[in-house]
Amino acid sequence: MSLKWHPYSLYETDTTRFWVHYGLVILGAVLALVTAVAQWRDPAPYGKHERKDQNWGPLIPQRLGHFLSDALPGVVLFVLVFVFYGTQNKNYINYIFLAMFLSHYVHRGIIHPLIMRYRNPRVAIGITLGGFFPNCLYHFVNADFIGSAEYHSNYYYDPRFIVGVILFCAGYVINRHSDLKLRSLRDTKGCTGYYVPYGGFFELVTCPNYFGELVEWIGWSLATWSFAGLVWTLFCAATFVPRARHNHAWYKSQFDSYPPNRKSLIPFLF
Repeated sequence: MSLKWHPYSLYETDTTRFWVHYGLVILGAVLALVTAVAQWRDPAPYGKHERKDQNWGPLIPQRLGHFLSDALPGVVLFVLVFVFYGTQNKNYINYIFLAMFLSHYVHRGIIHPLIMRYRNPRVAIGITLGGFFPNCLYHFVNADFIGSAEYHSNYYYDPRFIVGVILFCAGYVINRHSDLKLRSLRDTKGCTGYYVPYGGFFELVTCPNYFGELVEWIGWSLATWSFAGLVWTLFCAATFVPRARHNHAWYKSQFDSYPPNRKSLIPFLF
């Protein structure tokens, strides 16, 4: 089979939707750049980087905040856009991508908040909205794309699809294992403080949960072969890379015995 540069067609006769879609993609690219610069300087003020001198609005339950920022855009909005805004010419490739995305966000936005032991049970509404609005943007363009792109019927043979799905699944496993490791650590210790985790990818990096999710979205952008997937991956990197750097520095300052060979985010490199 010959490799076709564009394995799909998108909005061939609807120029308005074409420009709306790619206008939002460009906005997403700009937001990713701004986020990278801002968060490299100062970490987002939640979790271990929460600052008492900053007021981000009324407090709401952490589980509710997690649901609002992740499940609403990542599950509800994504499905609505895919079903009602996307075109009717979907094939099984489109539904495979839908299942991949939902596999992440059903866990991230619904299951994870229910099972996680939070150090602080409440979060400021401003922090929640700071995740909600960017997620709406990026999830809209991704749902729009996979709900409207007409993939070739033999795309499942394409190396981009095969390698992308493998990367997505590998990152998914790393991300889930790391999150569960953190939860079990708090269960073992019997409280909700911070501890040095060991085992799995924690032997290599401080933030394997971020590393795993980044691998997921690299696989997503490769498998979907879309600018929508690319800008979402860039935004994730703009968040994960600076935050992993700040988390790594925080652990080293808090724990004298912190493993000296452990990297921040990418094994052996960074």
